[in-house]
Amino acid sequence: MDGALIGWDVGGAHLKAARIEPDGQLAGVWLEPCPLWRGLDQLHQAIDRIEARMPAGESCVHAVTMTGEMVDLFETRQAGVQALAALLDQRLVAGRVHFYAGTHGWLDASQAHQHAEWVASANWHATAHLVSTCISEALLIDIGSTTTDLIPIRNHTVATSSSSDRDRLSAGELVYTGVARTPVMALASDAPVAGHFTPLMAEHFATSSDVYRILGLLPEKADLHDTADSGAKTPAASRTRLSRMVGRDAAELPDRAWAELAAWFVDAQMAQIGRAVRQVLSRELLADTAPVIIAGVGAFLGPRLAARIGRPVINLSQILSPHAYPDMIDACAPAVAVGQLLAAYRQPRNLHAPADTPCG
Repeated sequence: MDGALIGWDVGGAHLKAARIEPDGQLAGVWLEPCPLWRGLDQLHQAIDRIEARMPAGESCVHAVTMTGEMVDLFETRQAGVQALAALLDQRLVAGRVHFYAGTHGWLDASQAHQHAEWVASANWHATAHLVSTCISEALLIDIGSTTTDLIPIRNHTVATSSSSDRDRLSAGELVYTGVARTPVMALASDAPVAGHFTPLMAEHFATSSDVYRILGLLPEKADLHDTADSGAKTPAASRTRLSRMVGRDAAELPDRAWAELAAWFVDAQMAQIGRAVRQVLSRELLADTAPVIIAGVGAFLGPRLAARIGRPVINLSQILSPHAYPDMIDACAPAVAVGQLLAAYRQPRNLHAPADTPCG
């Protein structure tokens, strides 16, 4: 490559980027809030913040994947892909931007405009494709702030016929639950409080970030948006928000009672993800020794989830680059993946390392 390569993952709530130098080394990974539903200016601002710390330069090549096309700023997903492709091609140096289209390879902006359905929400495939070049058989689980992706890998291939969010929802490969932005009322209909099951209020009083913050498990980078009440991001404030879900004030019960309730919601979320895991595994009968490859800002849940299904767990960062930016690689997996995939495409090298060994 004649310059650095930048991988971008343009989400509806976050913008992620990874810089790969001409020698193939990962030079940095960045994550910024980007509430795209508020307007395209949010994307410009997020790019500005990243470029302020990572000057891209005219010689850079860019690899892009996205899920941001689904926000309600756009009338249709096709319109979203077309708008984002046009913006990014102009903003990131026209002619040097390549859009990931899954099994269809790489497209320029005009091709992405014509084949928006290939580009839409393909970021999960980029991560799975890269993993498949490193591991012969595994279940990739990417737990993000909003959603969880489950993708089986068999014989160094992405072992799914799903090609859209619609397909993936039905197949159990896309679960709309995450560790930060999921409303607590989406985790259960009732919960045990002071010895009784109490129906939850159908209000956006608290989110999963409150649950994990109360338990001291929430990574800082996992929660970059406002809380449900735009209040403080402290355990005490989270207890207040969670207490509203069951019609109480936090002072009515000791802190340990709210921690117990938070732990119950973690179990409920693990059950949701675990149900989808069993659905996927019932279709793709992976070997008992096939590991869970865990990624996402919710990667800290990997050991707990792997224990539920009796499999070993490996963080994605341990495979790709065990000594550099491990937490950020896990949190920004699709951005790292598209960057590395395009780097290999432009400067071919042996991506297929021996099965089940690191290939970073």
